Amino acid sequence: MALVTALRSRSFNFVHRNHLIYNTCWEDPRVDHAALNLTDRDTVLMITSAGCNALDYALAGPKHVYAVDMNPRQNALLELKIAAIKRLTYEDFFSLFGQGKLDGYESIYQSTLRPMLSDRAKAFWDENADCFDGLGRRPSFYFRGTSGWFAWMINQYINRVARIRDAIDAALDAPSVEAQQKIYQTQLQQAFWRPQLRWFLRRDCTMSLLGVPRPQRDQIDRDYHGGVAQFAEDCVAAVFGKLPLKDNYFWRVYLTGRYTPECCPAYLKPENFERLRNGLVDRISVHTSSIATFLRRHEVKISRYILLDHMDWLSAADHPALRQEWQQIVRRSAPKTRLLWRSAGLKSDFVDRVPVQYGGRKVEVGSLLSYQRGLAEELHQVDRVHTYGSFHIADFAAA
Repeated sequence: MALVTALRSRSFNFVHRNHLIYNTCWEDPRVDHAALNLTDRDTVLMITSAGCNALDYALAGPKHVYAVDMNPRQNALLELKIAAIKRLTYEDFFSLFGQGKLDGYESIYQSTLRPMLSDRAKAFWDENADCFDGLGRRPSFYFRGTSGWFAWMINQYINRVARIRDAIDAALDAPSVEAQQKIYQTQLQQAFWRPQLRWFLRRDCTMSLLGVPRPQRDQIDRDYHGGVAQFAEDCVAAVFGKLPLKDNYFWRVYLTGRYTPECCPAYLKPENFERLRNGLVDRISVHTSSIATFLRRHEVKISRYILLDHMDWLSAADHPALRQEWQQIVRRSAPKTRLLWRSAGLKSDFVDRVPVQYGGRKVEVGSLLSYQRGLAEELHQVDRVHTYGSFHIADFAAA
């Protein structure tokens, strides 16, 4: 059993440490904005992921957004977006990150974007210029990276196995939730959820492509009746049956490989592109490190933390790192600090038991937090991504 666990861990680490995992953020910033109440006095620390939400938070005008990620490829993607905002026309920018391809990209990259990048980002994009050329079997950037590879495979399954492309497109463009629910129940549900797909979703290698390590998958299997495959099926049913798809750009991009002008992240809207270009994008800085290392090295007070779901990983695989991270969060939190995180599990009570030093004594993190459980549950229900088991909002009550 120990050997199996070690092999699973090595497989995940190989995928995660050597590839771009996320080509778009898989967290709903609309929910985050409602929870964060960002003002021009706030300093934000977030995990970069694909950088979409760093740009989205910057649109609220906080004092600064620190985008931190241990995977330099994720930071390279945000750097490329920032360079493109500063140097491209809106039309080319939307082609690049809205359609996932741009005619003449390699020449534009070399002459216009590359000089704006860090050396590490240059090295990555020099080797991956074909991501945006629109050619080959995966003609969109949103079919690149490991999560994009998964999206491409699902699209092949939709087109060639289930043969439900017309019904998918009809649901995405349905005029109402009731209409899309009817399409799902009568044309999609039975055709899509075949035994081979359920088998595919249960594989650890599939979860690795999506950036889901074994500890997260174990949380779902433990907390959710029917395990990870049933959880995925229920999530899809909720997205198609309870939430409007017309503005659900998260699912649209993975089901089609592109955004539309009407259904896309805020940073791809023309008016927001101009606001970012006119100064707001300069409030973002990009840092390749762990959160704990960043907080140790930078003398800044943080009032808003967006921690995504990475504590699920640390809780099982690297608990000392989780303790170090929370110690630095406690040390660097500004007055009225608010923290957001998500979890694959239906709860994340392991956070409350993390020991830290505070006020000259050893305490558990939970004693320093005041949870906004009602607001978190309300927002979790309308999260357009709808693939996390739980959503958490906590104020650092001691700050």
